[in-house]
Amino acid sequence: MTQTNEDNRGAAFLASPRIEDPEPGSENVLQESALDPTTWSERKKMFVVFVGLLTLFNSVFDSTIPSGGIRVICAFFNVESETQQVLPTSVYLIGYVTGPLVFGPMSEVYGRRLVMMGTFIVFTLFTLATALSPNWVSFLIFRTIVGICASCPIAVTGGLFSDVYRSPLARGRMMALSMAVTTAGPQFAPMISGFLAQAGWRWVFWVSLILAAVTLGPVLYLPETFAPVLKQADRPKSRDEGILVKAFTRPVYMIFCEPIISLTCLYLSYASAIFCEKVMYFEAYPLIFQGIYGMSNGIAGLAFLPIAVGAAIGMGIFLWYDAFLHRAKSQKLDWAFMEEYQRLPLACLGGPLYVLALFWLGWTASAEIHWIIPMLAGIPFGMGFFLIFVALINYLIDAYHQYAASAMAAASTCRSIFGAVLPLAASPMFHSLGINWGTSLLGFLSLLMTFIPFVFIRYGERIRRRSNFRQELEKE
Repeated sequence: MTQTNEDNRGAAFLASPRIEDPEPGSENVLQESALDPTTWSERKKMFVVFVGLLTLFNSVFDSTIPSGGIRVICAFFNVESETQQVLPTSVYLIGYVTGPLVFGPMSEVYGRRLVMMGTFIVFTLFTLATALSPNWVSFLIFRTIVGICASCPIAVTGGLFSDVYRSPLARGRMMALSMAVTTAGPQFAPMISGFLAQAGWRWVFWVSLILAAVTLGPVLYLPETFAPVLKQADRPKSRDEGILVKAFTRPVYMIFCEPIISLTCLYLSYASAIFCEKVMYFEAYPLIFQGIYGMSNGIAGLAFLPIAVGAAIGMGIFLWYDAFLHRAKSQKLDWAFMEEYQRLPLACLGGPLYVLALFWLGWTASAEIHWIIPMLAGIPFGMGFFLIFVALINYLIDAYHQYAASAMAAASTCRSIFGAVLPLAASPMFHSLGINWGTSLLGFLSLLMTFIPFVFIRYGERIRRRSNFRQELEKE
């Protein structure tokens, strides 16, 4: 069997069940169309994407919102321990570790709408509670609950997009938009909170609450998009215990038994721990721009803007490659139909850019060098991060289409574990090695990770063919 035939068979099997087109004049045309989200109007599909992106922005924005005002927050609660000062972000990440393992599978059993709407309502309520926290303990408890609920969009939006877009081209572009949001959201939060904290720490979370309240309206109108749930909506249904157990253990199984997901999770987790979590926000950037260059909280927050610029450039590169691939397919070029060439070349470019940015940042951070030079390292940093993520996340969704939410849940959980563990070593690392060699060590480790997409390009077909998960799906 050729690779193209095998991929087509796998894609057809893993895709959401299609509904046969009704005969012209059938009275069931409207009903059948409503049950197949891929046949919805483009306006309705874009509303689904819009809601997914809004909730995703809330999630990633809130993850770093305390960082710009952490000194003010800790001063109000009389917290002096450096270990406790990172807890507002750490407890949020606890939610990112545990939540996806529940919400991803739940969305494949009970549907996307119920899970997305329920978690976002709780997210909004406990964002309000965080802003009103009377003491440090309650503040951390509320942040934990907010983090758990915020993990839902991370796990489910990939499933939302795969529900409404069957075309890999359209689905890939929607995932690129989600990556742009994921990349940009954390950059603006420290800058905003750095200025708002001067008016009082509670304003940091009032802004989060206003954003959540604006988002809640569209979330309440999110339609159900998971076809198997839509087709069962008007029929009594019972949940077999075996089905539930399999659904809720699927992400864990994927992490340990699917090499594609295992290696992808490793790369994404390491890159995310450096980029999105506390290594950059609480260690490297403060040490450089506040320590070396003496910037205030608010001004230092502006150092993250070049990362957003880099992500925008990465988005442009993605769109260019997408058009290039589309032309190659229209010309019937063999390589364009190989699954590994659909996405992975972007990660092959993003990896070296990411490594370059780390060495650039580390070895230009000096009082003798103008601050703009290390700050501009954020451009290749944002480009590399965006390209790595958009390539590997799309690769996962293409490979595990119907179970995209479980695949995303596996990736999100691993990223959060790394995000909670790796920064624990960051502070002693930078204090022992300094900025130069500390970022260089991160760069050398990142260099090892860059080989992963090249391995997939060389051996990906063989790995997918031997996948026990896909074989089991075919038996079912």
